[in-house]
Amino acid sequence: QVQLVESGGGLVQAGGSLRLSCAASGRNFITYDIAWFRQAPGKEREFVAAHTWRSGGSANYADSVKGRFTISRDNATNTMYLQMNSLKTEDASVYYCAGGVFITRPDRPADYNNWGQGTQVTVSS
Repeated sequence: QVQLVESGGGLVQAGGSLRLSCAASGRNFITYDIAWFRQAPGKEREFVAAHTWRSGGSANYADSVKGRFTISRDNATNTMYLQMNSLKTEDASVYYCAGGVFITRPDRPADYNNWGQGTQVTVSS
């Protein structure tokens, strides 16, 4: 059973930065596909970024965060990160890390079978 534990959310002013972390345990992290999603109140869960083996090790980003957010992983510590720069008020949401294997659609939440508990990101204007 894979466990994902997130940390790093909080309150930041627009234009600021935050880094989210997600520690994984319970499986070989090197071959694990990882992603970040977010969900605002009353909205569906939205894809943010992913790093999967099917993509050849490259990252995928939602258009809304491209150039501002960076997904990364540290296989030595079984941790994934989401560096968020130039934050906007519309980035405010609960952010979730997700993991799975043989992910074919990195932007589809249903493809992932492991999820973190979520961490709140609030961006003030």
